Amino acid sequence: MRLSRYFLPVLKETPSEAQIVSHRLMLRAGMIKQASAGIYSWLPLGFKVLRKIENIVHEEQARAGHMPMLMPTIQSADLWRESGRYDAYGAEMLRFKDRHDRDMLFTPTAEELITDIFRANVSSYKDLPLTMYQIQWKFRDEIRPRFGVMRGREFLMKDGYNFDLTKEDALHAYNRHLVTYLRTYERMGLQAIPMRADSGPIGGDDTHEFLVLAETGESEVFYDSAVTDLKFGDRDIDYDSVEDCAAVMEEFTTKYARTDETHDPALFEQVPEDRRRIARGIEVGQIFYFGTKYSEPLGAVVQGPDGKQVPVHMGSHGIGVSRLLGAIIEANHDENGIIWPEGVTPFHVGIVNLRQGDEATDGACEALYKELTAKGFEPLYDDRDERAGGKFAAMDLIGLPWRITVGPRGLKNGVVELTSRRTGESEEMTAEAAVARIAEIYAGV
Repeated sequence: MRLSRYFLPVLKETPSEAQIVSHRLMLRAGMIKQASAGIYSWLPLGFKVLRKIENIVHEEQARAGHMPMLMPTIQSADLWRESGRYDAYGAEMLRFKDRHDRDMLFTPTAEELITDIFRANVSSYKDLPLTMYQIQWKFRDEIRPRFGVMRGREFLMKDGYNFDLTKEDALHAYNRHLVTYLRTYERMGLQAIPMRADSGPIGGDDTHEFLVLAETGESEVFYDSAVTDLKFGDRDIDYDSVEDCAAVMEEFTTKYARTDETHDPALFEQVPEDRRRIARGIEVGQIFYFGTKYSEPLGAVVQGPDGKQVPVHMGSHGIGVSRLLGAIIEANHDENGIIWPEGVTPFHVGIVNLRQGDEATDGACEALYKELTAKGFEPLYDDRDERAGGKFAAMDLIGLPWRITVGPRGLKNGVVELTSRRTGESEEMTAEAAVARIAEIYAGV
């Protein structure tokens, strides 16, 4: 993509309504535009990152054998009355009537609808276990939407649902989801700590939230600092192995880490004093086991091995896809703008032409652009007739992790400059070497 042809409405001034870093930078970098309170249009740059995040979620769900599907954003209130949640959910649910005077709602979550799909199509234990998920827009009518996409009313979420014959099977699904989430977040350059949490309106006794530590987090968290040393890495996990998944669950949840709703001061006191930490965190996902909370009232039963009808055990598992974008920025920025991790960057590398219109410089940039594109990379070429300082400022603001700078002086010596956005370090090398370095950097992403 050439910047002269790209829709990137960057702002020089920070909008007064933006209270946190991610909201300020997403507005300034031309990623989003507010349509109404807590509801945003996703402009090309923001939408591109959103799709990168979504693709990582899809890939890790597929790795675990989970099946993608898509359910509607609008649901009938009848299902929610069956489960008993219609009146209990509260004012966050957007309720309305259609033209036939039927009660409808804009879905905040889909436990009822997926259970209805299951009960209509599955009748035998032989069809279990079963896990399906979707990435779909949700709506929760927050009383005070704020912080941009971090606490909006409309948001994109991955919500998955498992159906199992026994509690033991369902807890394996719970552990399996924890493994997939750890891998998902690390691929995005985040450390998301699983913390014992409150289940809220979803229900159930077993639930963990995944939180990214950040000063602007909405939750107060209490944890043993040793949890920040844990890394999942590139482990080879058999997702069908109860032992493998349980071992990861034990490793990542044994040390104390809780949100303020489940904090236990007595247990926290048992953590060595030098490792006790109180901070704030951004919730980016949550996993639940809730047994037969939905299957019993909705009649989601199967015939067991003994021929008897039994309600299935269920769980649900969510990742805030649009919220993640804000969390990544909160964890990766400096005073000049965003610093995208390589796994989610909208463009792999920026090309800055220091003298637009100069035949040699234009030719070298075009050659770089074509070579990178031919190798499967997405460069963003700043071919605008702007001063160098403005071009560097724009690249810093939008946060591409690598920049190749091309100018007449360097070309006389046969070199370009490769710069790391994260460290600010630059190195002169041939254009061929710069392309090879970019390929090496992204080989493991």
